[in-house]
Amino acid sequence: MEPYDPLKLENQICFPLYALSREVIKLYTPILDKIGLTYTQYIVMLVMWENETILFKDLATTLHLDSGTLTAVVKKLERSGWVTKNRTLQDDRSVEVKLTQQGVEAKKDAVEIPQRLFANFEGDLDELMQLKLLLDKTLEKLNQTKRVADRKEERNGFL
Repeated sequence: MEPYDPLKLENQICFPLYALSREVIKLYTPILDKIGLTYTQYIVMLVMWENETILFKDLATTLHLDSGTLTAVVKKLERSGWVTKNRTLQDDRSVEVKLTQQGVEAKKDAVEIPQRLFANFEGDLDELMQLKLLLDKTLEKLNQTKRVADRKEERNGFL
C-alpha cells in the first residue's frame, strides 16, 4: 500500500455517499418541481405531515440540519403558506413550526412522489431497501458516537 493510498478518491467512504445523494436528489427534482418544492423543503414537509406541529429544534435534529439552513427553508415554506412559525407560550426561546391547511392539502399532491421516484430507479428494489436499512443503521451508530462525544465534552467542561 502506497503512503498516499488513503487519500485516493476511490478509497473514500464519503464519496459514494455524496455522489449517490446528489444523484437521488436529481431524480427528485423534476417530480418536486411540479408541486413547487426543493428537496430540502420536501424533507421538512415529510416531517410536518407526520407531526403537524413540532419544535424547530426537534425538526432540525430529525433532519440533521443546522439552524441557519433550516431557518431559510422554513421561511420559504412560511411565505408559500405551507407552515407557520411562532414562539411558544411556555418558553419564549422555543419556536414551534405548524402545518397550515394549505400544507395539509399539499400532502394529497405529494403522496405519489415516492412511487414516481421508484419508477425512475432502474435497479433491484430489494437491494435499495437493504441499502436504506444499512444507511439507517450506520446513521444511528454515528449519532450514538456523537452523543457519547458530546457528553464527554460536557463533563470535561465542568471539571
